[in-house]
Amino acid sequence: MDTTERRVVDAVDVDGMLQYLGELVAIPSVTGHETPAQENVAAQLAHCGLEVDVWELDFEELANHPAFSIEVPRQHGLGVVGTLGGEAAGPGRDLIYNGHVDVVPAGDSANWHYDPWQATLADGRIYGRGSADMKGGLCCALYAAKAIHDAQVQLRGKLMVQSVIGEEDGGVGTLAAIMRGYRADGAVVVEPTQLTVAPAQAGALNFRVTVPGHAAHGSMRTEGVSAIEKFGPLYTALMELESERNRDVQDPLYSGYDVPFAICIGRVRGGNWASTVAESLTFEGRFGVAVGEDVLAARRAFEERLFSAAEQDPWLRNHPPQLEWWGGQFEPAHIAADHPVVQTVQSSFGEITGTRATIAGVPYGADMRLLVNEGNTPAVLFGPGDVRKAHQPDEYVPIDDLVATARTLALVALRFCGHKGD
Repeated sequence: MDTTERRVVDAVDVDGMLQYLGELVAIPSVTGHETPAQENVAAQLAHCGLEVDVWELDFEELANHPAFSIEVPRQHGLGVVGTLGGEAAGPGRDLIYNGHVDVVPAGDSANWHYDPWQATLADGRIYGRGSADMKGGLCCALYAAKAIHDAQVQLRGKLMVQSVIGEEDGGVGTLAAIMRGYRADGAVVVEPTQLTVAPAQAGALNFRVTVPGHAAHGSMRTEGVSAIEKFGPLYTALMELESERNRDVQDPLYSGYDVPFAICIGRVRGGNWASTVAESLTFEGRFGVAVGEDVLAARRAFEERLFSAAEQDPWLRNHPPQLEWWGGQFEPAHIAADHPVVQTVQSSFGEITGTRATIAGVPYGADMRLLVNEGNTPAVLFGPGDVRKAHQPDEYVPIDDLVATARTLALVALRFCGHKGD
């Protein structure tokens, strides 16, 4: 690192970042209720020296976009983008740091050792809902930009810190930022990748299947048809499909996963009375789509397997299940592993930590695909924490990861955007 880079890296306010993460975790920004967190981030961006754009999302307009998907209806939502740089003369590239404030519900608090809505420092970790997914990463992006501002370094290109809503249920916030005109030469989505640089993300398609039955009094069970019993062979068929689709995955970016493109049944609801044969059952889940796979072809494979299994059952043959693709529809996305944004993140991480960053794909959907596929902005995933610790009790992010990420992002911005004195 040169003297300017060292000055910026040393200017990262670690204590301030951890304190602000605690403030942000304390705001219960569960999906659909993100506005207080967005207002907080907007104020913090301004406090850190960025020019801030805050706008009301127009959900009716967004719904007309072919990439729009959403699970939780919203009456109100804010877009927030802070911008730094672009003032220094000379060639530069624009860069986006993208992070979401929405979090999944905490569930039963009795399953937590720590208060999910209070950041708790223990064992070198910050515990709390959203600490890893992904308020920790968003704080790293914000404090990387703050370090550049505090060091009084002028960037040639623009650095844009996007705080978005709705990532967990389809990415409406990032889509809104794209439609508002926020695009760049590169982007880093600060998802919890365990500090891996990920130039590829799998797709994930939400589905809902309704299985019909025929109600009868429980004492006359054999005179009815239980939708619960009919669910069994359909579930078995989908698990067989998952096995087949993951048996011979050749992509080296996914060699570290047993099941990189999973089919997960996450919710099952059936019947309406304990002593009544269940007249219907609904199951919902997510269908993993491989990088580079055509989404429509993947859907057809799912549909064919589901309805083929139904054809094997005399009742379901005449009363077929109903399939709906609903909610979050995350297409897969990827960029070349030798793209400048990949190389800049990898090399910057190496200089900060002395360790070469791993390059790998991630098996989950993320807003990267909107930046790449809709915003024509090459993007990678890179951030603190482990996605395995997200969406569960005692979610946490290691403090060492936060520090390494913030310093890496500060260096990435200097090198990707360019700065006065280059």
